[in-house]
Amino acid sequence: MKPADLARRLPWSIVVIAGLLVLLGLAGIARYDELVGGSGRLLRQQIVWSILALAAITAASLANYRRLWRLSYPVFALMLVLLAVAFLFPPIHHAHRWIRVGPVGFQPSEFAKLAYVLALARYLMYRDNYRRLRGLVVPLALTVVPVLLILKEPDLGTATVFLPVFFVMLFAAGARRADLAKIVAVGLLLLPLLWTQMSREQKSRITALFDQPAPGTRPSDDAYHLYQAKRMTALGGTWGSFFTGQTLDDPAVYHLPEARSDFIFCVLSERFGMPGMAAVLTLFGLLVWRMLTVAAATREPFGRLMTAGFAALLAVEVSINTAMTVGLLPITGLSLPLVSHGGSGMLAHAIALGLVISVGLRPGYEVTGEPFRYVGGE
Repeated sequence: MKPADLARRLPWSIVVIAGLLVLLGLAGIARYDELVGGSGRLLRQQIVWSILALAAITAASLANYRRLWRLSYPVFALMLVLLAVAFLFPPIHHAHRWIRVGPVGFQPSEFAKLAYVLALARYLMYRDNYRRLRGLVVPLALTVVPVLLILKEPDLGTATVFLPVFFVMLFAAGARRADLAKIVAVGLLLLPLLWTQMSREQKSRITALFDQPAPGTRPSDDAYHLYQAKRMTALGGTWGSFFTGQTLDDPAVYHLPEARSDFIFCVLSERFGMPGMAAVLTLFGLLVWRMLTVAAATREPFGRLMTAGFAALLAVEVSINTAMTVGLLPITGLSLPLVSHGGSGMLAHAIALGLVISVGLRPGYEVTGEPFRYVGGE
């Protein structure tokens, strides 16, 4: 592709919005370091991961995504193997989520989400059998296997994002709504079975949502996380400590477990108040909308479904993370994409956005002397 065509077709808004979200994340991590009296190590780590993410999004953007569909199934199978291999490593915080080789470690579930979208997009791209109920067995199996492995880690937050993405991609592919409604009904009937497979900690996080403490009382156990999350959010008030300069001398007030990752939205609220919260939600809303416009602009089925899947993945993750911090959903341990501290999540989402940009650069049509015609290659 010529440089002029590259610059003209590049969806710059995706790059700009992603960059602003990363900067907000760095500001939140810097504030967390300040509150806990840290040495700045977490901020330096996130800067390094952000630079690596820039390299990842550039490489994925320049690659021809159409050649990726052949690798979709092998990559998905590899991710399932890595999810199983994670159980061979010592648990961290009572969970088998990490694979570590010397000083280097990564979380395979973050990349399994991407591999799942690719595999499902390949299955749905040229098939009509998903338009019948029995044809939905294979995509449902593609969904259930990684969900069960991730629940076993245990990681309830990551496991919950698969089903919404599953339905969005089936809807985008043209599955009948009646069949989707039947699957929803079956899923509701299977909820008791899911409950039996959940760990005690996962169950307590759900029950804590409906058993919140009375005003003036200090909860313990899992309800403490939600209590402190709301407290941190309230400390920001309308404008936040950045604009008002008002902070409390008691460091215990700012204590929030996993504030740099799962609850980074609360830290941003404390720092930048309602404008900061609005900025985060607006940027994510614009990013999802721009990804959907890229999906709508291409007629190539794999690229369209892949982009719709990544847009659904991002929207679900943001919705769950922000809702759990204010008590609308149970605490699930799901990080905020591009904003939370963490290398695996940062790189995985950078690759996803890079592939969306690759679709935007190759929409499947080009202008010639003839009317618009489909282009299957570069």
